[in-house]
Amino acid sequence: MRSSTTALALLLGACASPPATLVRPEVPRPNVVLILSDDHRNDHLSCAGHPVLETPHLDRLAAEGTRFLNAFVTTPICASSRATALTGLDERSHGFTFGTPALDEQEVAGTYPVLLREAGYRTGFVGKFGLKAGAGYAERAFDTWRPMMRAPYWKEQADGSRRHVTDLIGDASVAFVEESDPRPWCLSISFNAGHAEDHDKEDHYPWPSTEDGLYEEEALPAPVLGEDAFRALPPFLQESMGRIRWGWRWDTPEKYDRNLRAYYRLLAGMDRNVGRVLEALERTGQLETTLVLFMGDNGYAMAERGLAGKWTHFEESLRVPLIARGPGVAVGHVDARTALNTDLAPTVLTACGIEPGVRSGRPLQPLLGAAQDTPWREGFRCEHGFEPGTIPRWVGWRTPRFKYARYTDQDPPFEFLHDLVADPLETRNLASEPTRP
Repeated sequence: MRSSTTALALLLGACASPPATLVRPEVPRPNVVLILSDDHRNDHLSCAGHPVLETPHLDRLAAEGTRFLNAFVTTPICASSRATALTGLDERSHGFTFGTPALDEQEVAGTYPVLLREAGYRTGFVGKFGLKAGAGYAERAFDTWRPMMRAPYWKEQADGSRRHVTDLIGDASVAFVEESDPRPWCLSISFNAGHAEDHDKEDHYPWPSTEDGLYEEEALPAPVLGEDAFRALPPFLQESMGRIRWGWRWDTPEKYDRNLRAYYRLLAGMDRNVGRVLEALERTGQLETTLVLFMGDNGYAMAERGLAGKWTHFEESLRVPLIARGPGVAVGHVDARTALNTDLAPTVLTACGIEPGVRSGRPLQPLLGAAQDTPWREGFRCEHGFEPGTIPRWVGWRTPRFKYARYTDQDPPFEFLHDLVADPLETRNLASEPTRP
């Protein structure tokens, strides 16, 4: 966070320099659709091999583009992650999470919608904004501004009917795509699905009626890691918000069955509306000139380790889906290199001919083209700085081989070290062993 002066923060560094805004006119200017899902981890796609959930429209994106096997958020909570998507800065650099001041002027000026609009793009936002960017941001950043939050998911309409917010987001997104305007455009679509309706423990994942009956008979997968993994956790994680919400969602077979089927239906409704946007692009002749990026805002524990939610350093929290399709994107490619949510803003800006400047992330264009000889990151900083008391703060570093995390609120700080090759489920904490690798 901005106020941190710890030696570790200084060692890892931060990069909040203002981005350059030079437009490169020689670069063709594509349209852009950037889609965020909510509480959606990497393996919850049928193209990723999920045994129950079907996501045909995201599968289409992957088949016609590039899917990343190792995509991560740098902070696994929606407020900070969505600020990262806008700015290309990690939490340590932009300083925003729940309970902090809004993004400052330098950060606001460098968000991709502001820069694109200044460069002549028509910009739109539909769905969950989920952060604070200061007074007047929406007017500065977007020609079309349609924020829509859950709570409740079902919205009363003027005629007395009810519509699911996922479908309302789809309606507004299709309308933007179909708008007649000669300018290139960028549409940011931010779904609430599959975030739980936390205040309603009985109808925790309200799905659109279109998905009624889906997955009613399918056998559900059990959590890979169960109560033995929970008992191996330190007490501060056993007593954390992750365990509290496990009690809301997964602590009995009946809850697990009901809520997991409902969660799948909620994600299926989101996927259906992604398909509506793709159909609108195709119908209007814009599909092949549009860069489509899809990413989750953070991962999600669904009873793994006896926990729920996100927030931790474990893979369930950090790993998310990331798919790209469009100009310059390799078709049918699956990339194993590390991509981050810090890469979204510089990727969008680079695609549109705007120099992204100094960011925590970097443009994904070399990977989107499937180039194998481009030097790429060997690791990244990850952290969680929100401090509500029941969610412990931590900072860490992940490479393809090792992950280190230091939980800083403990006295003394509690360390994890995992060998991700030998122990991909992170069941063994090497930091507590006498001899580390």
